[in-house]
Amino acid sequence: MNDRDQLHTLSNCDILVCQTDGAMKKISSMFSTLQEKLHRAKGVSDASTHQTVQASAAPPSARDRTHMGQLFFEYLLVVSLKKRRDGDGYEPQITYQFPKREVMGRLQREEEERCMKAVHLFCFPEGINWAPLTQYRSETFSFVLTEVDGSRRNGYCRRLLPSGSGARTLEAYCIISRVACFGLFSKIFDEVEKRRQKSKAMIYPFMQSLRESPLPAPGNTITITSFIPESGTEVISLTRPADSWLEHVDFHTLFRCLTDEEVLLVFTAVVMERRIVFISEELSTLSQVLHAVAALLYPFVWQHTFISIVPKVLIDVCSAPTPYLLGVQKNMLELITDRSDLLIVDLSNGAKTKFITKLGDEESILPVKLKEEVLLALSARKHNACTDELNRLVSEAFLLVFIRSVGHFSQHFKRCGSGRQFQKKSFLKAVEHKSHLNFVTQFIQTQMFDLFIQEEETQTNPNGFFHREVSEYHDRRKREKTKTFVRGVVI
Repeated sequence: MNDRDQLHTLSNCDILVCQTDGAMKKISSMFSTLQEKLHRAKGVSDASTHQTVQASAAPPSARDRTHMGQLFFEYLLVVSLKKRRDGDGYEPQITYQFPKREVMGRLQREEEERCMKAVHLFCFPEGINWAPLTQYRSETFSFVLTEVDGSRRNGYCRRLLPSGSGARTLEAYCIISRVACFGLFSKIFDEVEKRRQKSKAMIYPFMQSLRESPLPAPGNTITITSFIPESGTEVISLTRPADSWLEHVDFHTLFRCLTDEEVLLVFTAVVMERRIVFISEELSTLSQVLHAVAALLYPFVWQHTFISIVPKVLIDVCSAPTPYLLGVQKNMLELITDRSDLLIVDLSNGAKTKFITKLGDEESILPVKLKEEVLLALSARKHNACTDELNRLVSEAFLLVFIRSVGHFSQHFKRCGSGRQFQKKSFLKAVEHKSHLNFVTQFIQTQMFDLFIQEEETQTNPNGFFHREVSEYHDRRKREKTKTFVRGVVI
């Protein structure tokens, strides 16, 4: 296993890096420069903001999936646009935190201060001169805060324009939670926004009730009682999706922005661990699409840089020489000057071309038969399918790629002491369809496959979801072959 070096990088973003030593030296140097930029932009000293982030092996959708016994959220932040000290425009500032810091212990306060130093940059990542607005359609998006020990907290943000007349400045409500469940927190924000339109003071009793409620297990529901003047007492039901690895994902946005064939091309590039940038005007589109794309890899996980929304101050991350998944707002596209070996996907409505740049071989990597099977499975989805139904159908369609191409991996381990050792040569020789061999040969060289195998080698009796799906697939194949043989005999 490659050493997972600790990367001195940004305490405020979902950068997940697991590289070889040589690549780590290059990217570590680049992120040190980006960190200095970030510190200057925030007007704070290096000494007060330096934090070490453990390299992580998965995007937020694939790790920390269940949080039994934990709170719904750790705290709520209100980020407001306030006039700059020099009077020249507005800048985002944290104006409220619940629970308040004075009720925290000293160590907890210090940890939160480090964590909060740049949250406002992710709530307002555009890096533009803000001004009061008369109209604004609220939007919800997410990001991730990485801790010193490699654990993560999710940031969920709802930007909205307070009710009133005339020009007003935007507000962002940001919830920090250990729970990775975008749909759940989107519903919570609906309640927050409904109360904000009446009075900001009505938000906090609701959030206190939520914070005191037990977090349900995947597939379970809890109810929260909340009083609203003029409306009376309301009972709010909150349900976690049953499929824990999909509870941070909603595939609707991905398939609204791209056709099935285009999604398949993106999937191929991600499987090959390439440098990929997604472009959109909407922050919500970027965060939802990037998490959805990462989820297509299940049971494998993205091993490299992953930033669902890149703040303008960090745009230089696009120059990283190593694989990444990045979400960049369209007004920053011209800042991406080095586009060599880069796939840029435009998610905007009415875009003339969805692929601004690509390597050119993406359509030839995945075997034709596998592509046909995935497209056939995707064609079965209903136009009005609910999120859970769509998530299940899409995940099963792409899971089929791995079952058919590398699902025989479990048959090629050799006992070695207390563990097991993967036999790569025999595995490659056993590829069922020779048309798959080129794809499999490339895929097994990726970081995601390497780490998956290393984890399998430590399992004495593996019995995970993927193993069961592979076993069921082979059982179906055997039954089909038996039926075919019986028919032949009868005839």
